[in-house]
This record gives sequence, structure tokens and C-alpha cells, in this order.
Amino acid sequence: MLLGKFDTIGEKTINKIAEMAFKSQIKSAKYLSVQVKTNPQQLAKGILESLDIDGNGLMMRENLPLEKMRITLNDIAVSPFKALMGNVELTQPSRGKARIILNETDIETILNVDNLNSKLGQYPTASKVFFKRVDFRILSDGRIAIKAKLKEQNSNKLESICLIIKPRICQHKKGIILDEFACTQGESWSATVVKILLAEVGKVLNLENLLIDGIYLQVDKISISEGKLNLFANAGITHLPKSKK
Repeated sequence: MLLGKFDTIGEKTINKIAEMAFKSQIKSAKYLSVQVKTNPQQLAKGILESLDIDGNGLMMRENLPLEKMRITLNDIAVSPFKALMGNVELTQPSRGKARIILNETDIETILNVDNLNSKLGQYPTASKVFFKRVDFRILSDGRIAIKAKLKEQNSNKLESICLIIKPRICQHKKGIILDEFACTQGESWSATVVKILLAEVGKVLNLENLLIDGIYLQVDKISISEGKLNLFANAGITHLPKSKK
């Protein structure tokens, strides 16, 4: 009898619930698919076989653009009786894998001068300097280049700073670190400016800006091709995203 009720729920209903939950985290998308794979026998035991989120041309909340996002989570434990009522509640965290692709325009949008200047404002000694422009380039040799135009207060002259960075995975695979870099232009700028640029780029590469309710990501591999960053991460889910009002 109970198994028959799970059979009437089926993947279609569970998929609809998951789709609505994840769509609440995304402002727009060229393509977005949310697919849950299960069967009545497994669901009766409280298990969803997998949850796959696949999207292209995404604009996440907080105006975070992504060229591509693919998250696959496996063996998701849920409350079977609550699922009967249309409430997909996880009973324990589940894990999987993710792949995120960012292009140069995406990263420039995330970094943007307003964000960088807000960070500068936290350092009184650097408050007389302002970012006017930031350009981000992904090089085919595995390095990234960030070039910024800055202006000092009461001056119309723009000065440049350029950092060439070689990102690498931490030895213990707990994210990306940026300890290999060279300042090829604007060496006279303060260490604060360099520190802010490195910190904000590090946040982007470690997906710290990518906030999806209930989902956590930890980058464990990076692949760089000209113009694109491929970030591979361990993924986890604690609950389905809650809709934002």
C-alpha cells in the first residue's frame, strides 16, 4: 500500500519540487535542468539515487554570472513519509561532484571596481586610492593576469598595476592558493592594493562568491584554457534551497 503511494509520487513530482527549489537561487539562465533519479523501492527506503543540476549562461543571485554549472549529488537520504506530503527533507548530508566554468567577463563582473573599492575603504592608509577599471585575462599557459587602473584622490592621472598569477591546488586539496605571482607593472603601489587583488581573485577561484542555500563546494582541481577557468569541486548538500522572498 505504502509502496503504491510512492509510485504515484514518482520522479516527476520530486523533480518539480527540486526544480522550484533551485530555480529560486537563479535570476536567469539560458538553460537549466534539475533532474532527480529515483524509484518507488528506493524512495520507500528514503533514498534518492541522484540529483543533477545542469545549467548554462546562468545569472545567480547577487548578480553572479556563470558560463556553466554542473552539480551531481548521489544517494540522497530523505524522509519518505514527508516526501509523501510533497516535502523533500534531507535526513543527512549527501555528497557529490561539481564543475563550474567561468570566463573572463564573468570574473570581471564579480570583481568589479565597486567591490574592490569597498575593500580599499577598510584600509584607512589606502583610502586615497580608487580602482577605476579591472581587466581579467586567462592565459593558455595556465596563468592568469589581472590588470587594474587606479587613481589617486585629487589627481586625474590613471596608473596601472598588473599581476601575473599561477593558481594551484593546496597540497591537502582544500582549495586554490595564489602564492606564485609577479607584479609586472605598478610595483610602486602599496602592498594593500596587491593584497586586496589577490584576496578577491582567491575568493572567485574558490567559489566563495557562489552561494547556493544548502549546497557547499570545495575546489580540488583547476583546469585553465585560454579565456576559461574550469573549476572541479567536491560538493555537498544539507537541504534543498529555500525560496528567497
